[in-house]
Amino acid sequence: MTTVPSQAPTQADLDLARSGILQRYWGDQDTPESRWVNLLVAVLVFCSSTFFVVETYPIPPEVRLWLERVDRLILGLFVVEYLLRLAAAPQKLRYVVSLYSLIDLLAILPFFAGLTDIRFIRIFRWFRILRLLRLVEGKTLFGQFISADSRILLRIFFTLFAIVFVYSGLIYQVEHPVNPGVFATFLDAFYFSVVTMTTVGFGDLTPSSELGRLLTVLMILTGIALIPWQVGELIKQLVKSGNSVQWACPGCGLSQHDGDAQFCKRCGTPLYPGS
Repeated sequence: MTTVPSQAPTQADLDLARSGILQRYWGDQDTPESRWVNLLVAVLVFCSSTFFVVETYPIPPEVRLWLERVDRLILGLFVVEYLLRLAAAPQKLRYVVSLYSLIDLLAILPFFAGLTDIRFIRIFRWFRILRLLRLVEGKTLFGQFISADSRILLRIFFTLFAIVFVYSGLIYQVEHPVNPGVFATFLDAFYFSVVTMTTVGFGDLTPSSELGRLLTVLMILTGIALIPWQVGELIKQLVKSGNSVQWACPGCGLSQHDGDAQFCKRCGTPLYPGS
């Protein structure tokens, strides 16, 4: 009986296996590994965003120093994560110019600012909250625990909150050094952003710098364009959910379908096989 000698894995086989591992953890595939990675990223984003808010209040110097060191560590992890996602992307150039990749780049720019002492770039750290948009789109973390309709509602509410949060951070970063008595904390900036974007305009807080006034104009334009659009999407989704039929798909279990649907919109299984 002859035995066939086992062949050593080629470089192509090793590259394919390595690519599969990267795809399971860092790609857009729906895998348990990618969901755990997304959960970890979400926790880190929430922690770093909380640090930004806490740092706008009077805190002991040692606590501030500790927060800055932890935030630097988190930022370094985000840089590694971006590189791993880039390595896992089948089409590198397409990934680099994608929306999520551009948001990730904005979030990690402060890391390189710390290396080169370009302090103005650190203003982009407030964009880090936008990285959570990845988790409310498609087959991602939240998509595994909530329905499609709930995911749409979550995306609408989170988009509004994220935009207000980013504008609040930007206006605080710009106005606090020149107008500390008016924009003393993040809460002052958050209040100003909400009042401005909803076009209420009480006038009790006003920016004094040219960049702050430019941001105020952008807030007003964003509020005029974004809020009615998102509210319209919310009303449309509520009406659609009210007109849907509660019938569980025998294939995938999806419970909401259009009133005239004969097949599941997710898996294509007949909804009423016995009729």
